[in-house]
Amino acid sequence: MNSWIINETENGLRIDRVISDYLPDTSRSYIQKLIKEGRVCVNLKPVKANYKVKAGEQVEISFPEPVSLDIEAQDIPLDIIYEDSDVLLVNKPKDMVVHPSAGHMDGTLVNGLLYHCRDSLSSINGVMRPGIVHRIDKDTTGVLIICKNDKSHNCIAEQLKVHSITRKYHAIVWNNLKADEGTVDAPIGRHPVDRKKMAVNYKNGKNAVTHYKVLERFGKYTYIECELETGRTHQIRVHMASIGYPLLGDPVYGPSKQPFKLQGQVLHAKVLGFIHPTSGAYMEFETPLPEYFQELLEKLRHSAS
Repeated sequence: MNSWIINETENGLRIDRVISDYLPDTSRSYIQKLIKEGRVCVNLKPVKANYKVKAGEQVEISFPEPVSLDIEAQDIPLDIIYEDSDVLLVNKPKDMVVHPSAGHMDGTLVNGLLYHCRDSLSSINGVMRPGIVHRIDKDTTGVLIICKNDKSHNCIAEQLKVHSITRKYHAIVWNNLKADEGTVDAPIGRHPVDRKKMAVNYKNGKNAVTHYKVLERFGKYTYIECELETGRTHQIRVHMASIGYPLLGDPVYGPSKQPFKLQGQVLHAKVLGFIHPTSGAYMEFETPLPEYFQELLEKLRHSAS
């Protein structure tokens, strides 16, 4: 069950809009279904979709129990970089959601993994996220580690927790970064007004640290590498925007007018390094930049010369 208190900024909004902002991964049709089934209550009473909330009211949503049959194994081509009996590393393309969520039950990486791995996926994150120990955004490309059993899941999760995993991303940002390298150390949490967004939030945010260095400059834009210490939702996108260098193509944290035809932010998970759960050896994998990213770099080099 999810529950929260309506704040002043949400006062007078329709309940379906409030839920959509609070649960951005959930489709509107699924929200309507939950409301019709009486699963959405305000101050313990079921409400209709057009109900307008008041500040201080308590919203409660009781979700139906997910069942494994809801998730279909689908023969989706996967770009597998490495695989053994404990882990699988995949190069995720653009426009692919990592795991199913309410209203998005197919076409995800997990649907493809269920087909490829059958029953060999960790169960710790529940039936909706088998094998998933971390994730990257739908329009972010690059390397992702999948755990094939609970022992490896616990091992990788612990490495993520203590920040010992190597995670390097390549991105193109707006503007000419002044420093050749630097660190953004600022907590990230839900945006206080727009719940679909994350933001630097000193009051309610969680510790977040991003190190960045310049790889190439193009006047109006800069090609950078970011190394994560922590892995908060939208971390690189939020941190770089917070210091005045939003990611090129980012529809949420960047300018509304974009100069290039891009599908979301120019961000690629390039390097992932970890201690193998069984062998204890350090392993590191690197994925090439996707074609659109390479073409954009060439375009920027040409225009800057």
